[in-house]
Amino acid sequence: MTTPAIRPRPLAFFRSPLFRSLRFRPTIRRQPRNWRLAFPLGLVLPIIALLIWEAASALGWITAHLLPPPSALLRTLISLAQDGSLAAHIGVSSARVLTGFVIGVSCGLALGALVALNRRVNGLIDPSLQALRAVPSLAWVPLLLLWLGIDTAPKLTLIAIGTFFPMYLSTAASLRDVDRKLIEVGRQLGFSQRQLLTKIYLPAALPGLFTGLRTSLGLGWMFLVAAELIAATSGLGYLLTDGRETGRTDLVLVAIITLALLGKSSDAVLVYIERLSLRWRDVADPHLRDDCEDVKHA
Repeated sequence: MTTPAIRPRPLAFFRSPLFRSLRFRPTIRRQPRNWRLAFPLGLVLPIIALLIWEAASALGWITAHLLPPPSALLRTLISLAQDGSLAAHIGVSSARVLTGFVIGVSCGLALGALVALNRRVNGLIDPSLQALRAVPSLAWVPLLLLWLGIDTAPKLTLIAIGTFFPMYLSTAASLRDVDRKLIEVGRQLGFSQRQLLTKIYLPAALPGLFTGLRTSLGLGWMFLVAAELIAATSGLGYLLTDGRETGRTDLVLVAIITLALLGKSSDAVLVYIERLSLRWRDVADPHLRDDCEDVKHA
């Protein structure tokens, strides 16, 4: 008895799990990274302003007591850096902003998602939150002092309040603006509520969420100054108060410049994370488009 010959199947290999497990990488053509020129170009205006400022002070056009020249500010900055006080103030303020930012953003993200995805929760919570959003930040200070004293708690609470509302509004608006067709496609594919949230809602809402994060972080640094005016003994807000009480304009300006640099640096970190997280987008913004990879299949 002879065994029948097995005919080779040319397409069998291409249908096999082995072939499907192979990952063929597409040809990647990188666009020129024009956005790298944005930061050096952004230094042109500050440098010109500093040169004009220094020249005006040297020529006597500006009173040095009211507006010290940049060279005097540099000496003050070096002095504070050498004795370690500047690093200590920066560390305390950064820790306060980071803690308040995490608390406020977490609450804003959770409540914003609940309000956007549940009409009953929206009708119950949103009107009250919109009314509280109109309360000025400094109006909370006396109440926080009465409730929480003058320790760290009122400072963190005030920063959390300032960072909460931008994140809450951005989260609610981003989730509400998700294309209904995408949601219907997900339901047709049998997605569960969790899969709809992770595969449809979250990717579509990410750009708006990052906008909320950046806005909240910027307001966190702004609310820091108001928070550190509450009987603080350290931090950049305390440095501002100390400079005002001692009549040292250079100290006040150094604190302001340090706050600006810290705010810009922290925002740059978020922008970098945003670019990494949203590389899949095909956007019209050349700064973001050039940062992404233009993928073409071979």
